[in-house]
Formats: sequence, C-alpha cells, structure tokens
Amino acid sequence: MPAAYTKGADALSRSKSKYQRRRISFSVHDFDQLVRHIEIMAKNGAEINPKEFYPEVQKHRGKSRDLPMKDGGLRAAFENYLAHRLAKGRSLKRTDPLFLTQKGGPYSPNTLQEHMALMQRQWAGIERASSHSGRRTLMTNIIHEQRKSVKIAQKIAGHASPSTTLIYEDPPEESLSEALASAGVFYVAE
Repeated sequence: MPAAYTKGADALSRSKSKYQRRRISFSVHDFDQLVRHIEIMAKNGAEINPKEFYPEVQKHRGKSRDLPMKDGGLRAAFENYLAHRLAKGRSLKRTDPLFLTQKGGPYSPNTLQEHMALMQRQWAGIERASSHSGRRTLMTNIIHEQRKSVKIAQKIAGHASPSTTLIYEDPPEESLSEALASAGVFYVAE
C-alpha cells in the first residue's frame, strides 16, 4: 500500500487547512545573493513575481514497498476479493486502494485505525492495542526472536532510517533479564 493510504491524519487530503506549512532552508550566503539579484531586477524595471524565487520544498519520500506474500491462504483470499471486485464491474489499476468503503471510496486512515482497534478488541480480546501494535510486535519479533538485523526490519517497515525502526522495536522482558544476568547483575521485574 502506498504511504498516502496509510499514514497521517491528512493522508487523503480530506481536511484542508487554510494554512500551508512549508519548511524551506538555505544558507545566509544564498539568501544574500537572492536579495542582490532581486534588487538588480527591480532597478532595471523588471516585473518581480515572488513565487519564482521560492526554493523547492522538499517532500516526504512516501515510499511504498513490495514484500513477498508467502502464505497461500492469504494470497487466495486476496485473489478472491479482487475477483469479487472485478465481477462487480470495477476496473482496477495498480494505484487503486486495495480495500474500499461501502460507498466505494478509499478508507481514511482514521477509519482503518478504528477498524483495527475493533478487530483487536472483539476478535482477539486485546483491550489496549492500537493499529501500530502489530507493527511494533513484528519489528520486535524480527529483531529479537528471529535475530535478524535492524536493516531487514527497516526494509520490511519501509523506513528511510534505521533509527526510526528502532523506535518500534521493544525488547521483551526475558531479553532484558538475560542481558543483565549475563552481565552479572541481579534483576527483578516490576
């Protein structure tokens, strides 16, 4: 799924703010050169459009990622779902959202989060979980249980920086006890 379908409160641009936040940066030297250039243009009587001088705004990378789907049951479920959508006469493009609402549009990120919370509470009996709980558990499992590198977890999570992946990684209590016992430190869990 592209990041635009899953991240941020404004992922689908449904809430339009009257303010546009932009972060731009350039050196004092570059700024001084720009001011001198505009002064020369003004002295020569040229029409000045300020927007022509704005530096380019750097956008979030928003990468999507492809991961192998090894589970045959999950693959079959997706194939059945897509066949059902095609049978209803919907043409599909690679950029289309995978799941649609009853109204036929894409789910908003907030609605997806609410659905995940309902499934976790009602189906799995997990009361205090969020839509990111599974993601955190997966990163912890990959790093601690499978003993894979942070780079592998980073690639699966689609993070640009390994430090972001480490935020999701939550060492299990047993790992803390083992590490302290190996160091010769007595540890009692609270």
